[in-house]
Amino acid sequence: MAPPRRALPHNASVPEPHPPLRWDIFCQVIDNHGDLGVCWRLATALAARAQQVRLWVDDARALDWMAPAATRPTGVQVLPWTRPLDPMRLAGLPPADVWVEAFGCQIATEFIAAGAERISAANHKGLKPPVWINLEDLSAEGYVERMHGLPSPVLQGPARGWTKWFFYPGFTPATGGLLREDDLPARQAAFDRRAWLAGQGIDWQGERLISLFCYEPPALATWIAQLRGSPEPTRLLVTAGRARQAVEQVLEQENRLQRPSSQRQQLSISYLPRFTQIAYDELLWACDLNFVRGEDSLVRALWAGQPLVWHIYPQPEDNAHHAKLRAFLDWLEAPASLRQFHLAWNGIDGGTLPAPDLPAWRRGVQAARQRLHAQTDLATQLLRFVARQTL
Repeated sequence: MAPPRRALPHNASVPEPHPPLRWDIFCQVIDNHGDLGVCWRLATALAARAQQVRLWVDDARALDWMAPAATRPTGVQVLPWTRPLDPMRLAGLPPADVWVEAFGCQIATEFIAAGAERISAANHKGLKPPVWINLEDLSAEGYVERMHGLPSPVLQGPARGWTKWFFYPGFTPATGGLLREDDLPARQAAFDRRAWLAGQGIDWQGERLISLFCYEPPALATWIAQLRGSPEPTRLLVTAGRARQAVEQVLEQENRLQRPSSQRQQLSISYLPRFTQIAYDELLWACDLNFVRGEDSLVRALWAGQPLVWHIYPQPEDNAHHAKLRAFLDWLEAPASLRQFHLAWNGIDGGTLPAPDLPAWRRGVQAARQRLHAQTDLATQLLRFVARQTL
């Protein structure tokens, strides 16, 4: 069981001033938790720094529970990314200073054409093209440092002659950094685990707490069996959606096998509702071990500072996620047991799940978090980058 938590130092800083700009962020939803989650956090981080953000999304339904309308900052406007975009809507929009293509999505052709036409018509007024940023996926692989900040000339289309810029989030000072709110350490230091659990209707009796947010991990059934056979009682907090469906499928299989009731008593399972982003962060703070997936929840688990296991987004066509996972584990300086657990959890190399060494895993994650806190956050780096391009 985890030792009592010590308060984190309040090292939040006052955001540096930046001129207010208008941003267009384009988000194409493939996995609504990750793609939209990152874009929403970026939009709100920019709004907190006095920026005006238009977030164009092709499927914004997940924001209904991820960021309910009543909680949204006034500096963020969510707009439908229809195919095609409405010409009347485009004609009435004030021009943006920055365009962001998130995760390699391509800004709508008609949007680019409208922007280029506006620049051309106002050329005698000195109106400049927007700073056009290709915000890439998060990775610890070596190419990220080499590619971060490089220009990519636009060679064809209505914006020919303009420049896109590669911007890579990352884990080292030579990258674009990670999203982090200025008040995050203070909020985490003030967090009351027992009160939060009670507020979720969870009758916590001091058992080990594990959160589960995953796809369909190959080792899930084996891991649940291990939890049942562990000498330490565990409460598994299962997130809504695919994680719950995967667990329920395992339990159905167990029921067919008629597992003895004595083993079932070591593991209790609580199914959670869909959480807002803030509540999900708090879930990670409450748990002794966090299983996360994709990009957004990985970053939030690092800030939580608790042991974590990452279910990386699978790319079965070329298994590119294998190298990406290993690069992350190298950066994390993961202990051998944590490395082996990750490979087995993700179905790589056919290994077995080792027994978790939570004290060693926690030390590694907290050392990594300390390194990350010494680096500049992604929103601040983006603002500085844009400022350099507009000089």
